[in-house]
Amino acid sequence: MAFGSSEDVSGVKLLVLLAVMYGLFSALTYSVIHMKFVKPLGNDAPLDRFSEARTVQHVRMLSQEIDGRQEGRPGLKKAAQYIKGQLEVIKERASSNVRIEIEETTVSGSFNMLFLGHNIALGYRNHTNILMRISSVDSKETDPSVLVNGHFDSPLGSPGAGDCGSCVASMLEIARLIVDSGWAPYRPVIFLFNGAEELFMLGSHGFMKMHKWHDTIGAFINVEASGTGGPDLVCQSGPSSWPSNVYAEAAIYPMANSAAQDVFPVIPGDTDYRIFSQDYGNIPGLDIIFLLGGYFYHTSSDTVERLLPGSIQARGENLFSIIKTFTNSAKLQNTYKTNSSEITASTFNDERAVFFDYFSWFMIFYPRWVAKILHSIPVFFFLVMPFTHGRTHSWSAALCDFIKGFLFHAVGIIFAVVVPVAFSMLRLLFSSQTMNWFAHPYLAFAMFIPCALVGLLIPRIIWRHFPLSQDISIVKISKEALSDEARFWGAFGFYAVLTLAYLVAGLSGGFVTFFVCASLLPAWISFCLSVKYFGQRSLRSTMFYILPLVPCLAYSVYFGGILAQFLIEKMGMMGSLPLPYGHYVPDVIVAALIGIVTGWCTGPLMPICGHWLARSSILQFLLHLSVFALALSSQFFPYTMSAPKRIVFQHTFHTAGSSQIIESTYDFSVTDSNSLLFLFKHSPSVAKELNITSEFSFESTSLSKRNDWMAIFPVSFLFSNSLKFPAKRDDILKQYEFFPKLSVQNPSLNPEKGPRRVHLELYLGSLEEVWVAVLNITGPLSSWSFADNLLPGTETYGGGPQSYICRLSGPSDGNWTFWLEVKFDAVLNFSLLLQRNFILFDNVRLTALKH
Repeated sequence: MAFGSSEDVSGVKLLVLLAVMYGLFSALTYSVIHMKFVKPLGNDAPLDRFSEARTVQHVRMLSQEIDGRQEGRPGLKKAAQYIKGQLEVIKERASSNVRIEIEETTVSGSFNMLFLGHNIALGYRNHTNILMRISSVDSKETDPSVLVNGHFDSPLGSPGAGDCGSCVASMLEIARLIVDSGWAPYRPVIFLFNGAEELFMLGSHGFMKMHKWHDTIGAFINVEASGTGGPDLVCQSGPSSWPSNVYAEAAIYPMANSAAQDVFPVIPGDTDYRIFSQDYGNIPGLDIIFLLGGYFYHTSSDTVERLLPGSIQARGENLFSIIKTFTNSAKLQNTYKTNSSEITASTFNDERAVFFDYFSWFMIFYPRWVAKILHSIPVFFFLVMPFTHGRTHSWSAALCDFIKGFLFHAVGIIFAVVVPVAFSMLRLLFSSQTMNWFAHPYLAFAMFIPCALVGLLIPRIIWRHFPLSQDISIVKISKEALSDEARFWGAFGFYAVLTLAYLVAGLSGGFVTFFVCASLLPAWISFCLSVKYFGQRSLRSTMFYILPLVPCLAYSVYFGGILAQFLIEKMGMMGSLPLPYGHYVPDVIVAALIGIVTGWCTGPLMPICGHWLARSSILQFLLHLSVFALALSSQFFPYTMSAPKRIVFQHTFHTAGSSQIIESTYDFSVTDSNSLLFLFKHSPSVAKELNITSEFSFESTSLSKRNDWMAIFPVSFLFSNSLKFPAKRDDILKQYEFFPKLSVQNPSLNPEKGPRRVHLELYLGSLEEVWVAVLNITGPLSSWSFADNLLPGTETYGGGPQSYICRLSGPSDGNWTFWLEVKFDAVLNFSLLLQRNFILFDNVRLTALKH
């Protein structure tokens, strides 16, 4: 690579300097999100301190010693017994100044829910909740309390160390800490260990509908896990700004930003937060979730060994401090103190606040009304600046130049996204496998950051000489200075408009671009002052422009790095779209995100630094680097044992009557874009077991219908290209004497209204360890016995008739009995699916892993 001028050399120097600077930012970000700054305390830690080692002992018991904490399995009952036993031990150690109450309750009920955009009804019975209330001896039964919620059931096929053994263990350690520290809570603290969250938040619903303490709750903290550690992020907060304000005051290691509330609804999942704060209560609360380690989420690899050291320590210290602050707050109220309308009208009349942590060092928090003022100021600056410097006679020309700068910067940001997306699609035209970056996130950064920078610089390359509207002979300012000014204020206006757009849309992530605007102003002032000493085109002046931006750029890397790592880990479970387009989707999404993050992290530099970086030699280097990284990525296998591929498998058999099998099949699907053909190619043992040859194709086998996956509806909508293979029937007949059966009892006619009521009984046969039974009811229902006689919305499959979907779960010696009400001459159709063995493989050995 040849350098044509001294400015090329200076450009390379600046590029190297920026690479070092962003490398340091990345190293700092890595240490923070992997909790390197937190020192876990051991088993010998003082009893008045939270200890991660003591907590991990509980996790080990729940995830290793107890086998299977899923509904229908004996491990769930053993987990409840263990939790209650530990609470009894804590109660025995309590001093005389606290009152401790422990309850084991069973909950039953039914309700309708909209989940992932689909309607579903849920019926449940005899699910177990364990509760502990710690209060001072002087407290009253009606005193407002703070609820801490976590679930002890785990996903199917998963030991559930992270999700959510870590939550339950942290709650046990905090309960112990309250007792051993001698602290008598000013207001009661209730720990809810609920046993049915994975079945669509049934345990928390049962508490809110049935338990006597639910009316005392004045605030809640929902503890969850979307992985095995990392930042314990506040993902949801509401319904007012008070909970986030409490968090900002109390958190020892603050990990929260209000932008997460804008992103969370897009993620395919939900938590108990919605039950307490939205669906069945208007209780102020926090939804705090382990963010990273998503490779192991809901898999058999979610073991205690995968927990990220330091994560539980930070969570525990945060929770204990937050609980204390909540209980001491004058805003803590409940329905006994005042009715819900009074609470809404007085105490909680403000909207969601804007807040964010800075590298978990400290927290910045300001209410919505302050955001309305602050986030409007940058646009005001942008519109006023053309009138400054005594240029009132040419303000329109200056404004025109600023708008051109705005458009140039916007085009650069767009190209920063488009170019990586184009590169990702180009690579896939020559590769049969996608997601090579999945197990190696650094590959995504190496592939897409250089080409994103090229895209960001394209406007500067095309319009190297800025088309000024101002006459330099009139304004008495050099052409270079006017060009830099137009580019700077154009970029400033771009971020100012985005900040205002966030505000107008009612979103809470406007702090991201506001921070950029607030940093650009001192950077511009510093640059203008340095120009007087070093000149307009001096590398030293450029450095004076960069220095005030360092805090903002560092935060951009921190926030963008967390977002990118989270998304990459989750791409293994975000679903598969039909081929051929589904082949490109994950790479396109990751490329676009890296482009956006790159534009955000480096965009503020472009108005001044672009002069040095938009050199042919540098652009060639960046393009060569991208091509090299793209070529190198093809040598990497997408998966490793630490980043496994998820394969969904179930053994399905269709029955008629109580003892006849019509069909027995193995159903396979995947949750990412590398299809089952990829699996059979790289896992010969699976292909051999299914008698699959090299000539296999999708056209030569049977597709598994969406109805076959009804047990995990509506998550099944994330699947496509699912396959079924014939399976043996003899073993099933040996295991079970009787199969499930749905029978009609006594149909009746209502003479006044005309509809007939059909009474049904569901017999589960001799099946054991039943996880869930799903009813698919097709017909014009007018009412039913579930959900307070309220029907959910209907669902349609592949253009078929409208159906009502109802999930039933819970142990009982009796059969399920219910009724359906239909018109006199209407016809009803039923299909019943019972889910017992549903497996999510994540450790299938693939041949490429041996290399």
